[in-house]
Amino acid sequence: MIQIKNLSKLYQTKHQKIQAVDNVSLNIDHGEIFGVIGYSGAGKSTFVRLINRLEEPTEGSVVMHDQDITKMPANKLRKKRQKIGMIFQHFNLLWSRTVYDNIAFPLEIAGLSKAKRKEKVLELIHLVGLSGKEEAYPSQLSGGQKQRVGIARALANDPEVLLCDEATSALDPETTDDILDLLVSINKRLGLTIILITHEMHVIQKICHRVAVMESGKVVETGDVLDVFVKPQSKTTKRFVQQLNPLEHEKDKLSDFINDRDDSEVIKLHFIGNRARRALISEVAKKFDVEINILQGSIAPTQEGAYGTLFIEINGEKTILQNAIAYMKETGVEAEVVEHA
Repeated sequence: MIQIKNLSKLYQTKHQKIQAVDNVSLNIDHGEIFGVIGYSGAGKSTFVRLINRLEEPTEGSVVMHDQDITKMPANKLRKKRQKIGMIFQHFNLLWSRTVYDNIAFPLEIAGLSKAKRKEKVLELIHLVGLSGKEEAYPSQLSGGQKQRVGIARALANDPEVLLCDEATSALDPETTDDILDLLVSINKRLGLTIILITHEMHVIQKICHRVAVMESGKVVETGDVLDVFVKPQSKTTKRFVQQLNPLEHEKDKLSDFINDRDDSEVIKLHFIGNRARRALISEVAKKFDVEINILQGSIAPTQEGAYGTLFIEINGEKTILQNAIAYMKETGVEAEVVEHA
């Protein structure tokens, strides 16, 4: 487990003080993919650099496997950093070195023999899907291939933790998905703890188990990804969730599709996990004397199961409507009657 307690970073300039990270406390479990999301200037990149002391904290502690990183002398910190891999938005590769030599570089610094370096490098090249590219230079690679080299290099010393600072921000959507799939595969195969910094909710939705939302240096919300999706609490979190389904929080726009009869209700349904596969609308239409008009909806996979939202207009006699809504709730689906114009 990684225990982060009261972590802060204050920058003092000539004219002002800037609180980049403000009293952040988090526990990150071994083997999970933990996301930290925030808009530009939220402090998330500074936060991740405090974890391995690329930035020195003003106060607070980072305890990793019962070792307090923030109190380590320089010689012990250098050794500990070998067990904290890091990948970056702009790859940070050595442009004069081949793929093979980039991945071998941290092993050279660690003092591994040439034979052991070769064995490890070839294993990592295969792991990240770059077989055949050993002698290529970074200038000959696509963005996704460069990031795969960065990931392989970060894994060279068998780290306990992998820090990803906006690792997919410079990539196109298809390549982003490929890199995220690779990170999930590495997480499952190696049991590696991954802390992922991003400003994209799609990234959180696709691979993270839990998420912390940052704003102005503070964590304003944290929880399981599905819980945060279904019931976002802070204004910032609601804005991020809205990225995945822009209409979900604009209920007034549904009025263009509503019949708005006296005997109708508009219902917002949340489907979570296996419930997203259930033919609930068909069941309700067969079981109750109602008419159902599907207004709009979406479904997205997460690491903890599918998450879906569906807006429907349901017409029928008042008592029957109440029974139909009660039935939907009994199935484990969240059903909320929506006020509409």
